[in-house]
Amino acid sequence: MIARVHPLTTTRAVRGPFDYRLAPGQAVEVGSLLRVPFGARTSLGVVVELAERSELAPERLAEPEAVLGAGVGADLVELAHWMAREYCSTPARALQLMLAPGASAGTGAKLALVAELTHAGRAALADGPADGSRLTDRQRGLLTALAERGLTVAAELDTSGLRRLEGRGLVALDRRPRPRRPVMHAVGAASATAPALTGEQAAALHQIETALRGPDESGYLLQGVTGSGKTEVYLGAVQATLEAGRTAIVLVPEIALTPQVLWRFQARFGDVVAVLHSALSVGERHDEWMRLRTGEARVCVGPRSAVFAPLDDIGLIVVDEEHESSYKHEGDPRYDARTVARRRARRHGAVLVVGSATPRPESMVALRRLRLTQRVDHRPLPAVEVLDMRGRHHPLHPETRMALADLRHAGGKAILLLNRRGWSNFLSCRACGRVWLCPNCDVALVLHRSAEFVACHHCGHRERVPERCPACASVSVARHGAGTERIEHELREALGAREFPIFRLDADSPSLPNRARTLQAFEAAPAGVLVGTQMVAKGHDFPDVSLGVVLDADQTLRFPDFRAEERTFALITQLAGRTGRGAVGSRVLVQTLAPDARPIGFAVHHDADGFVADELERRAALHYPPYASLIKIVCSAEDEPLARETATAIHAELASLDAAVLGPAPLFRLRGRARSQLVVKAIQRRPAIDGVGRAVDAIAPGAARRGASVSVDVDPQ
Repeated sequence: MIARVHPLTTTRAVRGPFDYRLAPGQAVEVGSLLRVPFGARTSLGVVVELAERSELAPERLAEPEAVLGAGVGADLVELAHWMAREYCSTPARALQLMLAPGASAGTGAKLALVAELTHAGRAALADGPADGSRLTDRQRGLLTALAERGLTVAAELDTSGLRRLEGRGLVALDRRPRPRRPVMHAVGAASATAPALTGEQAAALHQIETALRGPDESGYLLQGVTGSGKTEVYLGAVQATLEAGRTAIVLVPEIALTPQVLWRFQARFGDVVAVLHSALSVGERHDEWMRLRTGEARVCVGPRSAVFAPLDDIGLIVVDEEHESSYKHEGDPRYDARTVARRRARRHGAVLVVGSATPRPESMVALRRLRLTQRVDHRPLPAVEVLDMRGRHHPLHPETRMALADLRHAGGKAILLLNRRGWSNFLSCRACGRVWLCPNCDVALVLHRSAEFVACHHCGHRERVPERCPACASVSVARHGAGTERIEHELREALGAREFPIFRLDADSPSLPNRARTLQAFEAAPAGVLVGTQMVAKGHDFPDVSLGVVLDADQTLRFPDFRAEERTFALITQLAGRTGRGAVGSRVLVQTLAPDARPIGFAVHHDADGFVADELERRAALHYPPYASLIKIVCSAEDEPLARETATAIHAELASLDAAVLGPAPLFRLRGRARSQLVVKAIQRRPAIDGVGRAVDAIAPGAARRGASVSVDVDPQ
């Protein structure tokens, strides 16, 4: 028997699969993880096909050195090949995303010495040892503890004492796997029983349940205003899926949202729910992955990587907050979890449900809509007021300061969104105009005052806060702009943090548990303000928030991106959705330098349908998604001429492509490398992707030998 194996290499120049001869009786299947000899070294590899014979003589084939742990399923092998073609990558790079966490490092189950009371031990505890000997008080205490607790990790009692009891036949000791379960953070309300559904919720759930009973490849967009109970529809759909004997995947856009969603799903379904995300330890992720692989867990909750959960017979895939760009992976392959979810759903005959209050235009065109037009408590959406910041220099408008002061006096809660962390955007010398820039990237360093450093938010470079200008020795250093750290400071000074607590949530929070604790503390506080970046606008359910504030609302409009208006509308609408879920007289204040901007006008009226209709008309005229596909090709090198030459060579390879090829155009330097990019805009998606793949395969290996790298981003965000 021959195993065709993809060695897990990152280079494009080496393409598998390669044939290996299996020893008689060697248990290998499609998806098995092997350690194989590969050239002058050994490599991990995944079996992608089994065959009776090879084109090479058997004696010329090497044998695998070992079969390692749990591999991936055949469906994930097929998915990896599809991803390699769809995202102009390689099967090996795609397969690496699907392995058990820690597989490449040999991570396995954690074993612990466990103790269990034997029949003789129970008799000794009741009537004394059969041989007439006596038990010491300590020994009797150990036996009593085991009788009460059952199977127990020996180290939690007294290992040496238990070994002595084992020698007398009163205790059995054994090494068994000890599951490493993630700590569950209680965030938000959760109930083990389903509440009564509204008419709209029940109608949407009925449609999904009907689809679960028969083949349905179209997928559904659950478009519901914020607070309309989309999560309860997801819970009902998962319940129906489990009752049908199938499995489910629930994707959330951010790790910061995982604790809240996981808490609700585990409260409803218990231990059949597993979680996968990068904030867990490798051991925790490995054990959760294995629970899914073995069928012990049947529901997976997590951010984009959870789309690769090793589940069999998937019946439902949910993508919550589907408008979020965080579903796009930044590494190679640059997959979009929403697209991969749709592919997996079709492969398994599963129902795809994506949900949002501000759905993407692409989803509005491609999917059937289920509508939730009312909040579950029938409260109105909050009034949205636009505050003109033209001519003002303080980051808070007088109306905002007054509203926060009134809120403090009334003892209420507010959420304040500024999609920029740190203290100031950049520093400059007042004397000579020098701006502090990152030495690795063509961007300004951001001031983080409390930590006393300036940092690059692209490569992570840090420096101490400058005391004087190195160019002219002036001590007059100016700070420009405001981030969440400065706003937090301003509010503490203005409102008094002891009587009115201020909480901050952004990427500077060092860990997921800390972010979860921040949300828990804000939820438990009788009053206060939660300040943060776009994290605070995503999916949180705080019923007592009566004021929402968006600072610098037009910031995203300044990016040269056709999705800029879509992002601006979504950000304002989502923040408004965190407001007024239980409080009376709620309002949202939107501070902006562009009060007449189109997306802000639609957001003021909570008009998602009007915005998307207008946006689709514009995109159709300009041939942007969903009416065309975009492919971005970025060439990078230490020297700018080499990056440009590589991009020019790829452009020449694309000359026969039936698509518009824009560029090469320079990009800002990133992590010490100059960059040049091309953008392909194509009406016919498949021929364009295949053409780009061929062009990159033709140029990239030679470019790599000269020190240039090429990356392809299909559907860039």
